[in-house]
Amino acid sequence: MYFNHRMFLKALSLALRKKPFRLRRWAFVGFFAILFFLFLGLVLIGRALDEVFARGYRRTTLDQPVFIIAPPRSGTSFLQKLLSLDEERFVHLNLYQTILPSVCFQRLVSTAVSLDSKLGGHLARLLGWCEGKWFGDWDDLHRMRLNQPEEDQALFVYAFAGEAIYMLFPFVNELWEVGFPDALPPDHQRRLMAYYRSCLQRHVYANGAGRTLLVKATNSCGAVESLLREFPDARFITISRHPRRSIASHVSLYVPPWQAHSPEIQKDGPEARAYAELAVAYYRHLFRFFGKLAPDRSYRIDYRELVRDPLRTVEAVYRHFGWSLSAAYRARLEAVGKRQRSFSSAHQYSLEEFGLSEAWIEANLGEVIAAYGLDDASRESAPAIERSA
Repeated sequence: MYFNHRMFLKALSLALRKKPFRLRRWAFVGFFAILFFLFLGLVLIGRALDEVFARGYRRTTLDQPVFIIAPPRSGTSFLQKLLSLDEERFVHLNLYQTILPSVCFQRLVSTAVSLDSKLGGHLARLLGWCEGKWFGDWDDLHRMRLNQPEEDQALFVYAFAGEAIYMLFPFVNELWEVGFPDALPPDHQRRLMAYYRSCLQRHVYANGAGRTLLVKATNSCGAVESLLREFPDARFITISRHPRRSIASHVSLYVPPWQAHSPEIQKDGPEARAYAELAVAYYRHLFRFFGKLAPDRSYRIDYRELVRDPLRTVEAVYRHFGWSLSAAYRARLEAVGKRQRSFSSAHQYSLEEFGLSEAWIEANLGEVIAAYGLDDASRESAPAIERSA
């Protein structure tokens, strides 16, 4: 299993030496380190058990997997949940499956769920209460539940190669490779992708039943070149949203955790600017990447069209890739479309809050904005399924 120990040790050093000294920050880092290695040890045990009791995963092929990749806060969660409703075609990742990427552990969870259901569902109700406590504060921004579709972020965090790590370690420039794996040395890229493939093989072996793998891979904005080398027959779907909206929203997610462990961090401080520059790098990297892919390998969705008419947008995706849309799946999409039309988001944010500006966005991403026709100032709304699902 790949683990970027060099970046891990560097992150610890930066956090513990950061001035001013904060006992709170040391406590956060210490708690994270303990929890991280407990879960990492659990994952290693699960992977070892798979080699004994589920070696068949090694023979699992990942034919034409579908990756949804776009800058964070661009509607990728919405699209993932729309496509995952096609249960006959796709197998997707649920949150608990990214936390426990082991065939044996996932089978154990399935057995426990089945047994609990027969005994009255007491464990399910307790877990539902816990989820509300763990994730409830995020519901207006990004609803998370253990048994709902989620991105592959946790798989990369275990390798210490995921941008969520910046929540505790806000040193984007010093830890650039953590959030931008295509910048890793080639041998590290290969080892990271080999580990990632093994996780996806396990998932499909345990849950796939002949279906196509669907992955929301926002974490891979900085790893698309590595992904293409590892999965040369993959299909890639991206979403274009004006960066003035997505970048402001993206940074807004990280400021509260930063201030929780380091109160001296300001909303418009250098940490926010560095993180915004990472988002700019994601836009540029994806723009170049999708520009060179063959048309039959990729598809771009306009965020405004996605939220305005989800059914029509999904129909266009299916036509492009030659997939059939069943009557049952269409009915599920229509139900989502009705909820979408009655929703407006309560999450408000602006570039200026984080020391950014429209001029800065235009100077850095003017080419992308013009190429994708994103300069239309039409009003955006947030996907209803983000909160209702």
